[in-house]
Amino acid sequence: MLDVERRTLRTPLAALAVTTAALLATSCSGGPAASDPAAEGQKAPAKEAPSGATIKISPQQGSDTVAPNKRIVVTAAGGPLEQVTAESDGEPVEGAFDAGRTKWVSKRALKPSTAYTVSARAAGGTTAQSSFTTRKPQVELKVADVTPAVKGEKVGVGAPIIVTFNNPVTNKAAVEKALHVESEKPSQGAWRWTSDTTVIYRTAKFWQPHQKVTFTANLTGVQSGKDAYGVEDMTKTIRIGAAQTSIVNTRTHKMVVKRDGKVVKTMLISAGNASTREYTTTSGVHLTMGKANPERMISPGRKKGDPGYYDLMINHAVRFSNSGEYVHALNNVWAQGRQNVSHGCINARPDQAKWFYDQVQRGDVITITGTNRKLEWNNGWGFWQMPFSQWKKGSALTGADS
Repeated sequence: MLDVERRTLRTPLAALAVTTAALLATSCSGGPAASDPAAEGQKAPAKEAPSGATIKISPQQGSDTVAPNKRIVVTAAGGPLEQVTAESDGEPVEGAFDAGRTKWVSKRALKPSTAYTVSARAAGGTTAQSSFTTRKPQVELKVADVTPAVKGEKVGVGAPIIVTFNNPVTNKAAVEKALHVESEKPSQGAWRWTSDTTVIYRTAKFWQPHQKVTFTANLTGVQSGKDAYGVEDMTKTIRIGAAQTSIVNTRTHKMVVKRDGKVVKTMLISAGNASTREYTTTSGVHLTMGKANPERMISPGRKKGDPGYYDLMINHAVRFSNSGEYVHALNNVWAQGRQNVSHGCINARPDQAKWFYDQVQRGDVITITGTNRKLEWNNGWGFWQMPFSQWKKGSALTGADS
């Protein structure tokens, strides 16, 4: 009986030992543990690799027909941009980052027919490059002339800035945005288009005297029409001289000349005889446009032998309209200060006319009163005949001041 009981007790202990050994063997074998997700048929999550920034450059590598009015744009995702360099013909291209340095944009349009290279580096060492070429426009826009802007010349306080282009402009707003006027003594002004090739800048009030004005045309890459782009920039310096203004009264037959507000000369004159509209001096605010000594004057619309025909060489002539009006010398002192006998010009004693000729600047103001013929705003440089509020409406930028 005792032997039987002993055998019964040994059997569970042996089974427990076998079970424990099996568990230990299983544990040491590297098989799945109960706490491992795979033990429950689940996938272990993948470990995320560190993410680097990605860079995108526009225009893309290899582009060869890029429109010049495009900008270079570099963007980064996943990290900020550390450096962006762009150049053409060895010259750097200016640009700016946004606040988060995730975007860089070039500041100006591109040069036509030009190769560009762009390099960028972002956080983490990511880099990218792009090389591209802008296309050659069918029509190349340039500034053909700026008047008055002769080197060393001083102009009057009424002087306009007349810009003439080599080709017609259809996208006037884009071109006007590229034109800038900066004066040492601040003033308000606006552009007015008078044709597809001409735009004129006029101030609201006369320029302040004795200062420098800088005109800049940032035309490069500006689209002026269908497949038409600006191909070069221009800068001109315009020097404003003394404030020389003249007041002509055709009824008292006098011309008073002032410089910087002080009377410097009073001249006896003779104006148009007013027998016809052609022979009537125009009243209004004129600007001197140029001068010659002598000037050949031929009666308009008449040929030799016709009544009123003349062909004369006149000394010390200063032009102030496109309808044949000048201040000039003439030795008819019997009429000057007493009677109007001219064909529309203002004539003065030869010595006084020479003095005026020597002093005058293009853009000086001549205000004439006393006749019934009004100067048209587009007769010569009669721009001051138009109120500034009306002048501004000729701007392509919705009439806004430039």
